[in-house]
Amino acid sequence: MRGPDDVDHAWFNLKEDVPDLQFAEAARAYLEHLKEDGQLVAYRIARCKLDLAPPNLREWHITLDFLGLGQLAQAFTAVSQRTDPIESFYQAVNSKVCDIFFALYGDFPETHRVTGQEKF
Repeated sequence: MRGPDDVDHAWFNLKEDVPDLQFAEAARAYLEHLKEDGQLVAYRIARCKLDLAPPNLREWHITLDFLGLGQLAQAFTAVSQRTDPIESFYQAVNSKVCDIFFALYGDFPETHRVTGQEKF
């Protein structure tokens, strides 16, 4: 099995009075459900340490590893149906976060890239 090609990043803060371990447990349950259903390859939940982060970056960071945009689209379709059990997992996480922003990065060069024929 090949490794992940695309990584979705989410940076955010927790809403006031949300216990950190309660959030981490809810996020892990949600992401494990997606992983078990084959909607993602791996994930990582991280928290800034010692205030060592670029300016304006949030305290929390989650990465989601996908085998490509096709798997990412499958995960989005599953989550956007807004049905249980995924809806309950999503709500348990989404209700605890604020100030969120996302980025999508991919491995470079892509595994399908052909070299030597570039015109520029």
